[in-house]
Amino acid sequence: MIDIRKKLQEDLNAIERELRVDLPKEILKAREHGDLSENAEYKAAKERQSYLEGRKSQLQQRLASLSLVNLDKIPTDRAAYGSRVVLYDYETEREVEYRLVTPEESDISRGRISITSPIGRSLVGKGVGDPIEIVTPSGTKDYEMRGLKTIHEAEE
Repeated sequence: MIDIRKKLQEDLNAIERELRVDLPKEILKAREHGDLSENAEYKAAKERQSYLEGRKSQLQQRLASLSLVNLDKIPTDRAAYGSRVVLYDYETEREVEYRLVTPEESDISRGRISITSPIGRSLVGKGVGDPIEIVTPSGTKDYEMRGLKTIHEAEE
């Protein structure tokens, strides 16, 4: 989770620099071209400024919510953030492994599933032996949780 905070902080720092240093220069340069009502560079810079202000707010909120995460409150016997789960897919008769992560860390190709995704929400709170029904756009799939390593015991 420290890596997530670091990345978010780096993104926030880059946005701050662009808002405080780069964009003011672009806006000043665009103003020198005269009539602002027909100045595409000025409009583009102002739109970028608005976008960055929104993104900055999102990053600040995300950092604040991550600072509230208490690892001691994460269960030791149920799937939650940081857990590695092994699911048995009844349809394919195969096992699949996922790691439950934050939205920023998710990468389905690496088996990293966001705890806020439909799959992640279906897994949170489940334990070994529990049946799991996952509703996806392509339909409902039935699984059984065959393995679980929580963040307390999972190796990086």
